[in-house]
Amino acid sequence: MLLQKSPGGSVYPYYYKGGTLLGLHYGSFFKDEEALLARMWAEEQFITNSVRQTPLWIDFYETKLTDRILDEFSSSMLRLQKHLTRLAIVGCSFWDKRRLMKLFKKSVREFPMPVRFFRDPEQAKTWLVSETFKD
Repeated sequence: MLLQKSPGGSVYPYYYKGGTLLGLHYGSFFKDEEALLARMWAEEQFITNSVRQTPLWIDFYETKLTDRILDEFSSSMLRLQKHLTRLAIVGCSFWDKRRLMKLFKKSVREFPMPVRFFRDPEQAKTWLVSETFKD
C-alpha cells in the first residue's frame, strides 16, 4: 500500500509491531479551538477519502478539551465509524475522559467500536495492533 500523509502530517498506514494503524495529533493546540476544529475537519475528510478500516489513536496532550471540542470529536468519531475498528485516546485527564464517555453514551446506546484511554502512546498503539484485546 502506498504511504500517504494526513493533513496533520501523520503517515498512513503507520506500521507498528506487525500491524497498521493511523495516529492523529490533536495535541499542543492549548486553547486554540478554531485551529483544532479545522484540523479535525481536515483529518476527517482525509480518513473518509483515503483510509480503509483501521485502528486509530488520538493524541490530546496539551490541548484544552472544551465542551465544543469534545462534542465535535464525539460526532466526528461516529461519522467515521465505518472506517475505524478501534479507538485509543491518549492524553485526556480523568474528567475529560468521563465527559467524553458521557457524550458517546448520549449519542448512541453503545459506541460502535472498542475505545480505551491511555497515558502512554506506546501502550495505546500496542493495544490497537494486538490480536486479542479486552474491552
